[in-house]
Amino acid sequence: QVQLVESGGGLAQAGGSLRLSCAANGRTFSAYQMGWFRQAPGKEREFVAAITRSSRTTYYADSMKGRFTISRDNAKNTVYLQMNSLKPEDTAVYYCAAVRSYSYHTTSSEYEYWGQGTQVTVSS
Repeated sequence: QVQLVESGGGLAQAGGSLRLSCAANGRTFSAYQMGWFRQAPGKEREFVAAITRSSRTTYYADSMKGRFTISRDNAKNTVYLQMNSLKPEDTAVYYCAAVRSYSYHTTSSEYEYWGQGTQVTVSS
């Protein structure tokens, strides 16, 4: 079992940046493909980005391409989401998720483990 804990959320101004972190317990972090999702009030949870086990492949939702960067450090059991050029519509609770897989996944139902989420609020 994997436990995930997100951090780094907070308040940012439009055009600003935030870096989210997600720390995982256990010794098999490198066996998991990691993803970030977000959920705004009244909306469904949506895919943000994913990264494969060795960081060979990253994948982004279209609206995040060029602004967000997902990365991971397997030695630190941590996955990151660097968010630049933030917009008010990026306001949401951001979740990291893990699935034991060789490829990337973009659907929330494919993920096995979830963090508790961290709030990101972007003011205009």
